[in-house]
Amino acid sequence: MIKNIIHKIKLPWLLFKTKAPLFAFIVSRIITMVAILFMLGFAVFGLMELAPGDIVDQLMTQQLMASEQKSGQKDSALSTEQIAELRADLGLDKPFYIQYFKWLARVFSGDLGISLISRAPVSFLIKSRLINSVILNIISLVFITIFSFILGVWFSSKVGTRLDFVATFFALVLHSLPGILVLILLQLFASTTNLFPVTGYPDFPFSENRSKFIFSYAHHIFLPLLASFLAGIGSTMRTIRATMLDQLGQPYITSLRSRGISEKRIYFAHAFRNTLNPYITSSANLLASLFSGSLVLEIIFAYPGIGRLMYEAVLQEDINLVLANLMFISFLVLLGMVIADIVLAFVDPRIRYGKE
Repeated sequence: MIKNIIHKIKLPWLLFKTKAPLFAFIVSRIITMVAILFMLGFAVFGLMELAPGDIVDQLMTQQLMASEQKSGQKDSALSTEQIAELRADLGLDKPFYIQYFKWLARVFSGDLGISLISRAPVSFLIKSRLINSVILNIISLVFITIFSFILGVWFSSKVGTRLDFVATFFALVLHSLPGILVLILLQLFASTTNLFPVTGYPDFPFSENRSKFIFSYAHHIFLPLLASFLAGIGSTMRTIRATMLDQLGQPYITSLRSRGISEKRIYFAHAFRNTLNPYITSSANLLASLFSGSLVLEIIFAYPGIGRLMYEAVLQEDINLVLANLMFISFLVLLGMVIADIVLAFVDPRIRYGKE
């Protein structure tokens, strides 16, 4: 019975894949992304359930501290009935899987819920922070890509020389350095020299003075951007250099040289083009590492991004804000991977047919 059902589902898909392999490949990647997001959200709800305490404990602590500062005396704690009523109002009295499916129902209706601490809409909080993280990481990715290709291709032409040895050594050092150490060193540099601000964001809004904000933002973001750039340039440059050297050792390169094709044309018209496939695949992982690394960066440089918002939400056990933050970050990372797969399918037709 089950085999018949699977066969009835599989047969139309195989026909669809045969007629439109590229479109079928894109659909399969999107379905995979949705499935991963669903399982990730389910796991997050389960882990938050296992964590000691909950948002009610946070609210009680805040209430007691506020009353103590106001009256100078500690008020008595809430009664058991009041605590149970508060948990019921927040939906925390239900099992975590029921909470998760209720949250999914709200998401599909366009409602991400309300922050249980600040009582502000989650969508507003994420929107105000997400653009900052996206700008920082996209700028980092662009600079890493440009300089990695320039340096990787150039050093591949200098293979075996002292310059190549020194460049490879420093690239390995940058790749192995802990990111938090680089951030702390740059923070110390900013505080001792006063050449750059110790924070990563201007202290006035964009609407106040747009031209002044742009220059101030560039000044504030220089050190965080440098830290993000140094974290990714080492491994990416080494990957492109190694890919170029691998391509230059292929038989078709020898054939091109025997036909009298110039080295410049061999490098840029043939070998360089074939380095794009590995980089497109690794760029998705690079984007994921940039977003994951921006959490520490945003905390150290007080940068108002989604990583810092995530950190604050976890400390406060604000489940609505934690889940929405995590799902947005995961969605961006997975979307980058899906786009990379789709671009690869356009570049290399063997991928859409499942061939190596």
